[in-house]
Amino acid sequence: MDSLPELTFGQRLKVYRERSGKTRAVLGGLVGRSAEWVKAVETDRILPPRLHMLDRIARALKVDVSALAVELGDRSAVVNGPEHPALASVRDAVNRVAFAGDAPAESLSRLRERLAVAWRARHQASDHRTVLGGLLPGLLRDMQRAALVYEGDERRQAQALLAETLGLAQMFIAYQPAAELLWRVADRAMVAAQESGDPEALAGAGWFLCQVHRDAGDWDTAMAVTLDVLSAL
Repeated sequence: MDSLPELTFGQRLKVYRERSGKTRAVLGGLVGRSAEWVKAVETDRILPPRLHMLDRIARALKVDVSALAVELGDRSAVVNGPEHPALASVRDAVNRVAFAGDAPAESLSRLRERLAVAWRARHQASDHRTVLGGLLPGLLRDMQRAALVYEGDERRQAQALLAETLGLAQMFIAYQPAAELLWRVADRAMVAAQESGDPEALAGAGWFLCQVHRDAGDWDTAMAVTLDVLSAL
């Protein structure tokens, strides 16, 4: 099928929608949007949607997503922005292997305080990615160490804090060219949450893992993860 490269994204979407015999209301209903939203996309009044929505539209119209997103280049260009300068240090902190060693771990109360500061920065700082990029490497290192050094209930609490920290790291990494790192922190957060036995940690890790599958356009797995976590809770 011709990918219609001479047309804008919106014009191309309109052509494929009309070829499929669907109205704007029908297409909107299939992808969870209104007819007005479809019209806004087709008339180029708003930017083309991100990858997960492109995948939904393509499946609804029974076309390949590349036919719709021809002017956006490869699929990674749809979801990735530029690499933040702090990404390398966050990646290094995630990739390093932690060992217990001889030094005592930081207290759990102090780790909670540091994590709370990082969350406030995520929600309140005008340049939250830069602030998080400075906080996360040390926080990840110390959380991983605590999860190894503490024992019993304190270890389970440390695992829950580690899962939450990895979720925050996922927010920092998102929309940067680091897909493999995104999957790694999402998987490790789920493992840490399972080790903690904390329902809240498990719910949070499940939500973050679901987001990774959704952004990859894998809606079936996202739903399966959600149902698995709900069953466990």
